[in-house]
Amino acid sequence: MQVVTREISLKTQGETDILDVTPHVTQVLEKEGLTRGLVTIFVPGSTASVTTIENEPGLVSDLKKSWEKLIPPQGSYAHNRGGEDNGHSHLRASLVGPSLTIPIVEGKLALGTWQQIVLLDFDTRPRHRKLLLQLMGE
Repeated sequence: MQVVTREISLKTQGETDILDVTPHVTQVLEKEGLTRGLVTIFVPGSTASVTTIENEPGLVSDLKKSWEKLIPPQGSYAHNRGGEDNGHSHLRASLVGPSLTIPIVEGKLALGTWQQIVLLDFDTRPRHRKLLLQLMGE
């Protein structure tokens, strides 16, 4: 069994920026040549998350609006009392989580037809993000 760790660097806009990272993950998988196993996608940091969604413009808009309703930026957050402005960003990211694991089957990500891997950046400003990919298998 192989264990391979790779890094992907990305620029985000913050404010619930949603980036489709499926092509990046697929490219790493193809380069490494694993045919079966698992890939874990992890985003270091406490204001971003990784999940899957159908990356369709209407649904992306709906997801952003849902976050505005569930955890609005203008809430009264204890975190913000120390001069920060991103308490809502931390809360949103903690609900989704920093990682996602996907099976590798016959050399491909075992995603559904309309399912893409997305990075959600909830912070209040543009960021340079990195994704750590750990592939395990053969």
